[in-house]
Amino acid sequence: MIALEIDRVSKSFSSRGDLKKALDDVSLTIPSRHTHVLLGSSGSGKSTLIRLLIGVLTPDSGSITINGNIGYVPQDGGLFPHLNARDNVTLVAKTLGWTKEKTQARLRELQSLTSLEPSLLERLPKELSGGQRQRVSLMRAAFLDPALLILDEPLGALDPIIRTDVQNELKSIFNALGKTVLMVTHDIDEARFFGHELTLLKEGRVVQTGPFEELLESPKDPFVTKFIQSQRKWDGHS
Repeated sequence: MIALEIDRVSKSFSSRGDLKKALDDVSLTIPSRHTHVLLGSSGSGKSTLIRLLIGVLTPDSGSITINGNIGYVPQDGGLFPHLNARDNVTLVAKTLGWTKEKTQARLRELQSLTSLEPSLLERLPKELSGGQRQRVSLMRAAFLDPALLILDEPLGALDPIIRTDVQNELKSIFNALGKTVLMVTHDIDEARFFGHELTLLKEGRVVQTGPFEELLESPKDPFVTKFIQSQRKWDGHS
């Protein structure tokens, strides 16, 4: 089953009277229960594509088909600073009129899944570590049981010392949830770790889509090799 289909989507923005294409004829298909990673340098179109998917923007042309609802984790987690973790996680459910019993049951389920200590639910975001805030953000995004989870550079703000641990935790959570995941990163090592498939963008266009090994061994454009070799953490080279 196809969870997300992006068909020849383009988007332009006006800059000083001229139109600049942020996305140019982008197509992408993601099967259900797969983790797909969007890669690219700054200005490649990753953020514009995410904004189209969550409905903040509309495409100039092309179509986007999502089979189900979306849970979204923005770059900084997007937690409301004046609400404790519990209220951040359950806010949408309360807005939709969920009963207290249903809300508490789902909260306990996600709390167990993310291994978040019950006492941490009473803390404000500023009182949580980066990894704890990330888990709270993911709980909130997953609370309504969405078909598709979108995470925009979810580990970018974390201390490198804890980043590897959180990566392992996050991958385990993805597997347990059984959701389709679209993740944005600029880190090839992270993309390789999480992604069933990767899509590399450059200047608003898809350069190549496929498993990491395919991009590594059968690049369709010199930029693919250049992008991979610019990071080379994955093979132990500097």
